[in-house]
Amino acid sequence: MPAYPTIRLLIVDDHPLFRQGVRWALGAEEDIVIVGEAPSGEAALEWLQSAGSSQEPNVMLVDLNLPGMNGFDLTRQVRRQYPNIGVVMVSMHESDERAFNALRAGAAAYRSKDVAPRALADTLRRVARGEYVINDVVLEEPRVASRVLTQFRNLPQATATDPEAVDFPIFTPLSEREIEVLERIAAGGSNKEIADALHISTQTVKNHISSILRKLSLNDRTQAVLFALRRGWIETPNEIRQGGGEPE
Repeated sequence: MPAYPTIRLLIVDDHPLFRQGVRWALGAEEDIVIVGEAPSGEAALEWLQSAGSSQEPNVMLVDLNLPGMNGFDLTRQVRRQYPNIGVVMVSMHESDERAFNALRAGAAAYRSKDVAPRALADTLRRVARGEYVINDVVLEEPRVASRVLTQFRNLPQATATDPEAVDFPIFTPLSEREIEVLERIAAGGSNKEIADALHISTQTVKNHISSILRKLSLNDRTQAVLFALRRGWIETPNEIRQGGGEPE
């Protein structure tokens, strides 16, 4: 009997030999099922779009140095479109800066490609349970660990005074619905248009906006949109309505 719920894993790496090696390394793990492979970020997104509910992964193993769309960009896309999928990013080189950048892109873990099979399986299980795993290199570097913790802890206070001075936050404090509302605001939608598009009341939209501003310690919706765009939480719109306020 598996000790954990079944993990459905999608491997994204441009080297067939590495993908085969992961299959071999995890072959004895009864609770880990590899549901698919993709050689690029673009192919991974196509795979996810075509996957049925029974095949959709709950964890992805993503190479940082992918051709075309790199691992950071793919992770941002996945975290926006599939928030229930945890991403484990891997790289040939151990680097505290790369680990930090992976986490701020939305990855739940960063490991080097020479990670032992048992340690990789443990990382996948922890990510599937919703945990965030910083590899040993980062834990051994107090400077980087301090950056991660201080940034996450002090984000609301810092953004209220100088949003530009804050590095990218690791995880968005906003809910999936709040992200949807922000995306509609970025596209120029009024409260009524957003309410109609999301099938909610105008008052509910206002409540979401108030919650967004409170969480980010910002004063108006335009600041919130720019803040989210800089951090990759929402897609860059073709046209953003200028000015703040509360359009009806």
